[in-house]
Amino acid sequence: MRFMTETDDDPAPPPATGEQQYPSIALVNSAVTLPGGHVVDRLGTPASAEQWLLEHELAPADAGLREMCTAQVRSMREQIRTLFAARVAELPAPASALTAVNDALTRLPTARLLRWDDGNGPYRAAPHPTTEIVDHALATLAADAADLLTGPDAVRLTACGSTPCTRYLLRHGRRHWCSTRCGDRARAARAYARRTRPQPD
Repeated sequence: MRFMTETDDDPAPPPATGEQQYPSIALVNSAVTLPGGHVVDRLGTPASAEQWLLEHELAPADAGLREMCTAQVRSMREQIRTLFAARVAELPAPASALTAVNDALTRLPTARLLRWDDGNGPYRAAPHPTTEIVDHALATLAADAADLLTGPDAVRLTACGSTPCTRYLLRHGRRHWCSTRCGDRARAARAYARRTRPQPD
C-alpha cells in the first residue's frame, strides 16, 4: 500500500453524497483507497491536515498544526469510521470508539469563559483559543458524527459498494457508490463476472 497526496497523478474522487452536510463523513473520507491499493490521505501531513480543517471551517489559516495534533485528527477519523462501519453492518459499536468520541465531546466547555484583562477588566471569550484549535475541531466532528448516527439520516449511511473504495456516503435512492468512477468500476466488475462465469453443460 502506497500513501499519496492529492498532488499525485491519481487524485481523490469528488466529495461523496453527504459530505457537504456532515463534516464527519468528509473526515472519514479524507483517506480513500484507490485501485491498485494506493491511498490518498488528506490528513497525511500537518500542512495537509491544516488545509483540510481550514476548508471545513474548523481551524484558522495560521493554526500551526504539528504532527501530534495531526495524529489526533487521524485517530478521530478512524474512531468515527469504526462507528460508521458498526452502524452500517448493524453491529454493536466497539467501546473504544464510543469512548474516543465521548471524550472529544466533553473535552471543551460549551460556554464562553470569563477572562480578565488588567487594563479593561472582565470579558467573555470563546473557550477554544489557538492552543485548543484541535480540541475544538475534534469536538465539532464528534458532535457531527453523533448527530448523524442518532438522526434520521442514519438509515441512509452506507459504505461505497465498489471495491477497493473505503468511503462512506448517504444513500440516495438505490445508488450506493460514492462517485461515478466507483459506479462505473462496480458495473464493469459485475459485467466481467457474468462473462467469465462457467456456463452449465
